[in-house]
Parts: sequence; structure tokens; C-alpha cells
Amino acid sequence: MLSIQPSSFLRGLWPYVQIARIDHWFKNVFMILGIVLALFYEPELFAWDSIPPLLLALLATCLVASSNYVVNELLDAPYDRLHPVKKDRPVPSGKVKSGWAWMEWFLLGASGIVLAFSLNAYFGTTAVLFLLSGLIYNIPPIRTKELPYLDVLSEALNNPIRLLLGWFALVTNSIPPLSLVLAYWMVGAFFMATKRFAEYRRIGDPIRARGYRKSFGYYTENRLLLSMFFYAMACSFVSGIFLVRYHMELILFVPIGAGFLTYYLKVGLLEDSPVQNPEKLYKEGGFVLYVGLSTLLFLLLMFSEIPFLYELFNVNPALIPPLWTIGGK
Repeated sequence: MLSIQPSSFLRGLWPYVQIARIDHWFKNVFMILGIVLALFYEPELFAWDSIPPLLLALLATCLVASSNYVVNELLDAPYDRLHPVKKDRPVPSGKVKSGWAWMEWFLLGASGIVLAFSLNAYFGTTAVLFLLSGLIYNIPPIRTKELPYLDVLSEALNNPIRLLLGWFALVTNSIPPLSLVLAYWMVGAFFMATKRFAEYRRIGDPIRARGYRKSFGYYTENRLLLSMFFYAMACSFVSGIFLVRYHMELILFVPIGAGFLTYYLKVGLLEDSPVQNPEKLYKEGGFVLYVGLSTLLFLLLMFSEIPFLYELFNVNPALIPPLWTIGGK
């Protein structure tokens, strides 16, 4: 009679857990802006009844994200073997059988989409878009991750998709402002371009870098730095449209937001920078503290009204009731 030792079974299962990248689920924190926007526009959603759909939305998003990570691991394996660190991942090191991994991809994606549509059709449709973005990014003949600039822009598209997932988890009768959706896309592109820059420097050999990622055959450090500057500027300009049109109080956040981009760039310029693996950024204690305090200030300003700012800049306030008013009318 065949018996399977629990320890050997778990050792065999663990690589399949690894390629689902559960440790990357933290990236779904980018749903928070969509949730905050929903609460900003519809304050009555501040209620215990909102918690169950949010938890369901988070679970569905995590499952779809893991499905994308699995296909990424499978199709990147030939290139990862040329990377000094990624060559030890489960697929390129031979710890995963492709047939089982493709089944894992299907089950994760299908269960995530089913859960998403059980919430509402808008959230479900956005979850399908999230899944498709992973396929377009990874699967030939399109495989945008191999195309200069499109590799960054297509992966960064997951940022506004996550914003929409956070929004549609609670709101189904409108869409968030396009200006903020575009700004979210551009800040995501800034993150991704910084990651590419750090990876390119880490490999340290243009020929080897091109073998690992085809877009590195075009990129240089200068081209990546210029693209990072472009994305940061585009994010800033488009954010300004949202700020003036919807919530002037956020002008007080401008220096903090600029400081955040600068701090991230500083971390990205470090030797063997942790931005290559964003899940390890928690080790940068100062950066984590800055992000936490910045988030608290953003939330405070988002749900406050400071009337004199509208008089100072001669801007009419949006017709959205604040939670707190600072100063007289």
C-alpha cells in the first residue's frame, strides 16, 4: 500500500504555494485608494455592512493576482535561469511540474472570477480585466513585458485596475474621476521603471541583461532614468487636475507626495536596491514610516474641508460633504 509522508507531501506542495506569491498579496493595498474614494463620495458607506463585501473583494483580487503570478512564473522560467537570483525560483530550478502549475493557474483564476461576479457585475468585469492584463503581459505573441516602455506601462496598468476593484467593491452607480485613475497609472509606471532600473544595474552586464529580458536590449540606465522622470511628472500634473477639480485640501499634501516619490527614487538608486522585490521594502524602516505617516495625512486631508484654501486659490469647492471642517466658512 502506497503511503505519503506528510513532510514529503508538504515539501512537494510548497513550490506550488511559492509560485502563487502569497507574499505579493500586499500589492493589493493599492485597492485602498478606490475604497477611500468610494467613502469620500458616499460617506454613508462608512458602516459595518461594508466590511463583508470588502473582504470578499480582497479575497477575489488576491486569487486572480496569484493566478497571474503563476503564469508569470511558468513563462519566465527560461529567462529566470539567466538571472543571478531568480534562477533559484521553483520553476527554473525544476521543483514544479508544468501540468500541475497550469491547473493551479486555472483554478486560482476561475475561483477568483466566480467570487468577483458573486459580489457584483462591475467588480467581476474588472476582475476579468485584471486577469487579462496578466495574460497580455506574459503570453506570446503579444507578451508586452518584452517591449520597451510597454513592459512598464502594461504592468503598471494593474494600479488603476486595483483602484477600480476597490471602488466597485462598494459603488456600482458611477466611476471614479479619470484624472485620479490616470495619476495612479503613472505612479505605478514610476514604481515599475524604478524596478527595471534597479534590475538592470543589478545584472551589470548589458548582454546578459538582454538575455534575461528582451527590453533590456533597448534600455540603458539613462533611458530608464528619463522614463522614471517622465512618469513622476505625468503623475504630478494629472494629480493636480484632480486636486483642483475635486479637493483643494490635498494641495497641503503636495510636498509630502513629492517627498514620497523622491524617497522611493533614493531607495531605487541603492546598490542591489530592494525595489527589485517590493515585498522586501518593509526592511527600509525609514521609508515604511514615511509611507505610514503620509497615508494618515492623506486620509485626514481627504475627509476634511479647509475653506480658506478655496478663497486663497479662487476655486469653487466640490459639492461633496466633508467629515470634518477646519476653520470657518
